[in-house]
Amino acid sequence: MRWGSHRPTVAAFVLGRARMAQLVDIFLQPSKVFAEQRERPTFLVPFLVFATLTIAFTLAYFFRVDPSWYGDHMFDASRGAMTAKDMARAKSMMPSTHTMGVLGAVGGIVTVALMFAIFGLYYWLASKITGRSLTYKHGLGLTAWSSMPAVLGSIVALVGALTMAPQTGLESLMLTHVDPLLISIPSGQPGHRLAQTADLLQIWTTFLTALGWRVLTRASWMQSAVIALIPLVVVYGIVAVLPG
Repeated sequence: MRWGSHRPTVAAFVLGRARMAQLVDIFLQPSKVFAEQRERPTFLVPFLVFATLTIAFTLAYFFRVDPSWYGDHMFDASRGAMTAKDMARAKSMMPSTHTMGVLGAVGGIVTVALMFAIFGLYYWLASKITGRSLTYKHGLGLTAWSSMPAVLGSIVALVGALTMAPQTGLESLMLTHVDPLLISIPSGQPGHRLAQTADLLQIWTTFLTALGWRVLTRASWMQSAVIALIPLVVVYGIVAVLPG
């Protein structure tokens, strides 16, 4: 067999090594990663990392949590609105924690894929509105690589799930979120949902998004910051007005 027949395999291997190197470079040399994304956009490697961590964390939590305690914990916020009979009926209809783990893992992957798709579409549309020349794949790549700081939060949560006491709430493991890291707001109180949703790593992600947009489109820092902040304001604005 001639050497020429090995070239596609060698090229794929080299390209794969380059993608893996980007997992480190996005934290140390993000401009370099986005410059490479401008020439050859990709999103598969970050997506696989997110998918793997989502599966691992979800299964680790639901396979370790105390099933009886978790059922009570789920309905703690509804004790004043439900009768004991209604609560008992609702608990009897709940699937097992193992089943919830499997369903949660599948749902988590679908959610990650959907969010990548939506944000990728947003960046593609933003490029059309601002007169830039990004493809939809560029938008997906920008979404995927700028979201990599969230991997650190997922790793922290996974370690927590693997070492937690069986009677631990899922929300208690989100240690990069405002609640429980900085404050604790009781369920039903103003700001509770927003504090539990707000992830401090989002600051890093927003910076990477602005940097990525600037590198990909050669836009100004002002435009890049606005493009990066709009989704953040919209998402957290919606969460802030939701009850609970």
